[in-house]
This record gives sequence, C-alpha cells and structure tokens, in this order.
Amino acid sequence: MLTQAPKGTRDMLPQDAYLWQWIEQKEREAAAKAGYREIRTPVFEHTELFLRGVGDTTDIVQKEMYTFKDKGDRSITLKPEGTAGAVRSFIENHLFAETLPCKVYYLNAPIFRYENPQSGRLREHHQFGMECFGGKEPTVEAELISTLFGFLSGLGLKNLCVHINSIGCPNCRPVYHQKLKEYLVERIHDMCETCQARFDKNPLRILDCKEEKCKAIVKDAPVILDCLCDECREHFEQLQALLTARNIVRGLDYYTKTVFEIIMQAGREGLALCGGGRYDGLVEQLGGPATPAAGFGIGAERILMELKNQNLLPDMPSVTDVYVANLGAEMKIPAFTFCQSLRDLGVKADSDVAGRSLKAQFKFADKIGAKYVVIIGGDEYERGTVKLRNMATKEEKELPIATAAEEIKGIIA
Repeated sequence: MLTQAPKGTRDMLPQDAYLWQWIEQKEREAAAKAGYREIRTPVFEHTELFLRGVGDTTDIVQKEMYTFKDKGDRSITLKPEGTAGAVRSFIENHLFAETLPCKVYYLNAPIFRYENPQSGRLREHHQFGMECFGGKEPTVEAELISTLFGFLSGLGLKNLCVHINSIGCPNCRPVYHQKLKEYLVERIHDMCETCQARFDKNPLRILDCKEEKCKAIVKDAPVILDCLCDECREHFEQLQALLTARNIVRGLDYYTKTVFEIIMQAGREGLALCGGGRYDGLVEQLGGPATPAAGFGIGAERILMELKNQNLLPDMPSVTDVYVANLGAEMKIPAFTFCQSLRDLGVKADSDVAGRSLKAQFKFADKIGAKYVVIIGGDEYERGTVKLRNMATKEEKELPIATAAEEIKGIIA
C-alpha cells in the first residue's frame, strides 16, 4: 500500500527527532574523545565486497542481504553492516599511506537486513561504529571497549556486561576447527540443516546457531582458548589484564583474535547491545596492504529501546521559546519581521501562518509549549512598544520595539 511503510522500516517522526539528535551528539563526543574522525560511505556497495568481506557462510550473506542488479547489470547490495564499506574506503582512498593508526567512526548509517522484524531489530536500522586501522596491540580493543562502555554508561544504562573471547588466527584456528569437527561428527545429524551445511565450510559458525537443540549440543564442545597459539594467547591475556573476560563467539567471518559484545546482565538478560572485534586479515583480503584493524557496530534503535526500557529518555525540548502573535491582518508583516529578528539572535521563535484569531494564536502557542508570547498591535504598537506575556505566570509587560528582541533574548537566556 502507498500509505504504509515497507515491513521492517519505521518513520522517524518530528516528535522523536530530538532523541536521535541527542544520541548522535553523544556518539560524536565519545568518538572524538578517543581521537576518531567521521567517515561516511555509500548506502550500497558492489555485492562482491560483502561476499569476500563478511563471508559467504554467514547468515548475513546467505539469508539477509538486499541484493539487486542495476541498469548496467552489476550486482549491488544495500549495506548489511558497516565495517566492509569502511575497509573498502580505507583501501580505495589510500588512507593506509597516511599516518597510522587511522581512526574513523560512522553514525546514523542505514543498515539493511532481510530478517523477521522484532524488538530492537528492523530491516532498516541505523548503526554507530568505530574502526581502527593500523594498530596491532590489544590496547586497540581495550580502547574501543572502554569508549563504548563509557558511552553507554554515560547515557545512564545499568546492568551492562562486557563479554570477550579470542577466536585465534589463521595459524591456530585450524587446530580448533579439527577438534571441533571431531566433537561434532557424531552429533551433526541431530543439528539443524544450517549447521549441517556449515560443518565442512566453517564449523566455527555452528557455535553461533540460535536453535535450542544446536545450542545444547555445542554446550560441551571444545574451548577455543585451549587451542590458541602463543601470539594469540599473549594478546588475549594482555587484553584480560584490562577487562573482565567471558566467552562469546560473534557471527561474522572476518574476525581474528579478539571478539566482544556488551550485553544486559539483568532485567533483559542476554540481550546483546553491540558487538565487535579484531579483523587483521580483512584489509589484505579485500585488496589492500596487510593492516591490523579492529572495530565495533551498535544499533541506534537498540540503544533507544534500552533507554526507554530503563526510563532514561530525556524530555523533549521546547519547539518554540517565543510565539509572536498579531492583532489583525495589518500587523502580520510587523509580527513576521519581529519573529525573524528573534531568530537572527538565536531565539527559537514562531508566528502565525494560518490566519488565526488572537485567541486561537494563544491556544496554538500553548500547544507548542511557547514560554512567552509577544503581542504585536493595538495601542502598544502605536506607542512604539510590544507586549510580552509569560505563559507560565501570565505576567505581562511592555517593551520598546527597538530593543525588545535583545531584551527577550536576555530573558530567555
């Protein structure tokens, strides 16, 4: 239907826009404190980017991408996550040739996933992410986690818990793959079709299955931390020195070594707010020079959902501080001019555009939350003054037209 938004999408209404602006400002502040600069990448990319970057055995690639052919018969995909696009831009624009590390963030980035819409998860949602290219030390992950945890805590969110793990590197991960397959080989036929398909291609992805019967089977599977090489073990131990550790496996194929999530540990236990990790091989895999990297992504809708759940949303600011009312048609131009004078001084001001009576103008001013009403016209205007009414106390006073705008600005301040 023309009058309904597509399934899994949502309008951002004017009365909600302040929440998004507030969140985005907090995100910018958190990223800037850690030395990250903003990057913006296209909403769509060549499909091959995600096939090579995200991994062809992931649910994202197999089930969730919005892919289509353009008029040039090129396969195009709406962005299903933010990291691959950032890496592509890092390579294409030769940011690797600049001083490293290169720290970038993106916010309000539209992400598209074809999945069943549910609480905090839409087919079109918006992410805040931070990516660090060129840093190999575990302090990179510690910085990302600390920045993100501080950002979420600073919003007032309670019951946050950091889960971290290591999934090794190309040197030690095959050892774990073999042990995992040896454990699963007698059990794989009792698991879902998706897990059976993953058994040969990427058994590690089986650990991320959400099917209850599969989760029960892998509960006693070998632990990857027992198979880490010396380098990965040292990296993980250094990170643990900074953060409280607990096992988790993320759902994207590009991660190496560290993976992490921040989840709710009470009230809405198990709800993941975000996830990220280290992906040292991705830049090289996509055609760039070997570059260590790490990052995370978090959905803005999920943040707002949790803020609402914990009654932490800020009050909506007033739309208008001053409403300029006119006493008749002949006063419309003076009222409009005075309103513009207030706006020029930085005051949020409005005036009548609907031809309302004075009584109706006052009702409208009250509905939009105007703190003051300026009345233009009548005997006051003939004397070179305007009348200012405090909408809360109903007190009124006259101000000279010549200085009224400046005086009102001072009163508002």
